[in-house]
Amino acid sequence: MNSPAQARLEQRAELFKALGHPVRLLILNLIKIQPRHGEELASILSLNPATISHHLSALTAAGLLTARKDQYYQIYSLVDGPLNRTLADLINIKEVDMNTQVEEDAYRDKVLRTFMRNGRLLQIPAQLKKWQVILAKVVELFEVGRTYTEKEVNFILLDVHEDVASLRRGMIEEKLMVRDHGIYQRVEKTAPPSQE
Repeated sequence: MNSPAQARLEQRAELFKALGHPVRLLILNLIKIQPRHGEELASILSLNPATISHHLSALTAAGLLTARKDQYYQIYSLVDGPLNRTLADLINIKEVDMNTQVEEDAYRDKVLRTFMRNGRLLQIPAQLKKWQVILAKVVELFEVGRTYTEKEVNFILLDVHEDVASLRRGMIEEKLMVRDHGIYQRVEKTAPPSQE
């Protein structure tokens, strides 16, 4: 199911798709002058009424036109909102978290492909940001809410890399795990604070 942010993004894409035809741009300009019905537009543009109807449907579905019944005809008028917004407003995606997440996921995938093969760490990255990605992946081997002895932690980490001490210390330093009297526990992730 699409998130509200994705739904808004798709709605904007539909708007641009609806505007992406010369006939539709002409129709919008003619309706801007005054509300019109399909046959009138077909006559002005010398096009088949069925073709005009198709274009009117696309523009209405994109939220650019509204229709009202007047005797035998559907009279089309402009919807103020979308056409009063600047192009910059329409293409600017305010869902910063969504963009950031896309970039973070791409970066994470690249780091994991570079440094890991079949669950094994090929080498410990020198760069902190890459090391944090690796540690966040490694900590997934541990269940939230369960406690582990150091021996159990080492046993699990040996499948990842021989330097279990660096992995263990890294997870503690990055607050992915806590250690208390030799007992380790994965830290449950909390939701990031609201940006509002």
